[in-house]
Amino acid sequence: MKKKLYKVKKSNIHKRGLYASKDIKSGTKIIQYKGKIITVKETERNPKFDNDKSIYLFNLTKKYDLDGDFKYNTARLINHSCDPNCEVDGIGLKLWIYAIKDIKKGEELSYDYGFSYDEDYKNFPCKCRSKNCAGFIVRSESRWRIKKNKKPKQISI
Repeated sequence: MKKKLYKVKKSNIHKRGLYASKDIKSGTKIIQYKGKIITVKETERNPKFDNDKSIYLFNLTKKYDLDGDFKYNTARLINHSCDPNCEVDGIGLKLWIYAIKDIKKGEELSYDYGFSYDEDYKNFPCKCRSKNCAGFIVRSESRWRIKKNKKPKQISI
């Protein structure tokens, strides 16, 4: 039996996370993001997907989402980072987490959650502590808007 590439541990980013159990090369397929396919209409109606609690949801298409809130979906524990070492890619409705850079044993696995920049972005603070952290969980293409909004520090003379 092949050894898993990850293990679950306490995370400095958010509660628990997945960590590399051995060195992982860039391009390696690490784990499948599993769940139940539901319609976007179901997502909008179901109070389970209230943003006041942890949500394990992937938008697959304009019509379908993947509800990953199941114990068998260990990939749900991968946290967001503004400097991720993984990304999500899929063929059809199957999503996989891949390494986008070499990952050292013991390093936490992370990917960009891809949240949009809208009026609610301040409801999703980021705790990844990376050098380029935007302070909020917003997709990389939109982070410049947040950085632009930050006021420069006042210098006392």
